[in-house]
Order: sequence, then C-alpha cells, then structure tokens
Amino acid sequence: MFIQTEPTPNPAQMKFLPGQTVLPSGTAHFADAGTSERSPLARRLFAVEGVTGVFLDQDSIVVSKSDNSDWQILKTFALAAIMNHYTAGEVVILAEEEPALTEEDLTDPDADAATIADIKDLMESHVKPALASSDGEAIYRGFKNGMVILELTGSAGNLRLNIEQMMRHYLHEIEGVLDFADVAPKPGLETDEGRAIRRLLDEHINPQVASHGGHIALVDVKGDTVYVRLEGGCQGCGMADVTLKQGVANEIRDLVPSIAHVLDVTDHAGGSNPYYQQGKGG
Repeated sequence: MFIQTEPTPNPAQMKFLPGQTVLPSGTAHFADAGTSERSPLARRLFAVEGVTGVFLDQDSIVVSKSDNSDWQILKTFALAAIMNHYTAGEVVILAEEEPALTEEDLTDPDADAATIADIKDLMESHVKPALASSDGEAIYRGFKNGMVILELTGSAGNLRLNIEQMMRHYLHEIEGVLDFADVAPKPGLETDEGRAIRRLLDEHINPQVASHGGHIALVDVKGDTVYVRLEGGCQGCGMADVTLKQGVANEIRDLVPSIAHVLDVTDHAGGSNPYYQQGKGG
C-alpha cells in the first residue's frame, strides 16, 4: 500500500491519500481524541503525539498538528498509523447501532387482527409441536405483504419451506414465510467491501450461473466472513460446494483480500429443481 502526502494551505495540516476510498460519502471531522470513539482510524491517529485533529472525506485524511510538533517526525508516525489501520482491515467509521425491529415495525398497519391471531394460534398448535423433537425454534415476528416473518433458530432454519407449506395449508391468507434474518438490518452490506462483492455477484457471477437457472445472493458481510445463499438451480445442486469453493469464493477473495471465509447458508435439502443432482448426470 502506497500512501501519498500533500501539503495544504494551512502549515499545521497535511493531507494523506491512501489510494482507496476513505468514506463512501460525506465527511467526518474529529476535533480531538474525545470525539473519535466512532472512528478506529481517527483513534489510531490521535494516539500519535502531536496530532490535534482529523478530517476525513471520500479519498483523503487531513491531519492537524500542534504548533510545537515537527512534520518530519509526526508524518512518519501518522503514515504508520494509517498503514496499520488498513492492514488490519478495520472500518473507518463504526456503524451506528440500529434500533431493534419490533413486531409493529414488521407488521402492515392495516393487517387483519383476526388473521394475525390465527397465525399465532397456528404457531402454537402446529409449528411448535412439529419442532419439539429438534433443536430448532420458530418465533413469530410479524406479518407484512402476506408474508409471515419468523425468527428461525437452530435446525428450524433448514425447515423454513416445510413450515411455510404447513402454514399455507391451514391459512390461505399466507403467501409465504420469511426468515427474520433476511429482513433485519445488515450494516456489512453497506460497507465498501459489501458493495464491491454485491457488484461482483450481480455483474459477473450471476449472469454465468443464470444459464443453469441459478442465483447467488449476498446475505451479509461480517468482519472477514462473507455469507451467501444459493438459490434456484444452485439450491440442492450436487456441484454447489465445488462452485462455491473453487469459483465464487476465490473471486471474492481476489477482489477483497481481507475476506478469509465465504460461508454457504443455503437450505440445500429444500432445493426443488437443482441443476445437478444424483442420477441426473453431468
């Protein structure tokens, strides 16, 4: 990584250009160390003796120094701090914690109260007993656009389609079941890494797997781990593991070297039309 430096009209400030995006949009100004808690990068810079301020924009980092500090010395330590930050793969700004989604948030304002009561009764009378012998649990979270939103834990995550079929059989108002994990906010998808991986899937990988009737969805990005779900012809496909490990995962890691793991969260047992399957050949 090569970091350029530029002087500014203010002799007490210097601009550092890391050659990659600092902030995807907007700016951030940290007037002192006490205001830098939400920025790991700014905290590293304030740990350098003589740094009195940090300003961030899309492609640069402007560092302010105290009057009695010498740029010849301070610049070396500031460069090291910036280099260590990017080498560690840390985010520049910590995402603000999202408020927890409530049942009210996940339910249509005009949803029929009787239908919701029927859904909850069905959860108690049929879904809960069906999961009793497993280590899974289904928790009702909301009802929106005809979709029941359930928090599925343990083995219940692999039984979503079974639960959906059961619920639709008894209640025709239900169009399907969504896993709460798919509707919960995922800050990792809005990072530079998340956006880059989504573009890779949408523009390069998915046009290729579409010829097999398949699709690969980006579920989340957390730290050095990417979570994907294989859909359509890829779900339940006997070649899915090979496709993921030897193809998709390598392309993701080549694009974003900080990614160490690419994990498949697909319910392959529920695949209704896999491209490759036992006895199908190919």
